[in-house]
Amino acid sequence: MVVVFDAQLWIWAARQAETWTFVSLPAAESTEIRERTAGQRRGFGSVRVRATVGGSTWSTSIFPDSGRGGFVLPVKRAVRKAEKLEAGDTATVTVEVVDL
Repeated sequence: MVVVFDAQLWIWAARQAETWTFVSLPAAESTEIRERTAGQRRGFGSVRVRATVGGSTWSTSIFPDSGRGGFVLPVKRAVRKAEKLEAGDTATVTVEVVDL
């Protein structure tokens, strides 16, 4: 399953000093991922994915976010630096679920 979407980067309020930066996956696609990966999720309900932003591709996991009702993708510092992105910027993101 591959999901392509535009999303704004945001900083996790609980860890602002550490600048954990995320994008939120769309609600409909999050629901579909949740249904397709039922029983296959890893620690904290995570799902393994391959993510792409601009010219950067990396392997990571998406995590359920009960506050937002969907999944969130952490965007690591090296990717943000390479793609010249900061919290508040909007990026086109591709997420490929690799657990299916």
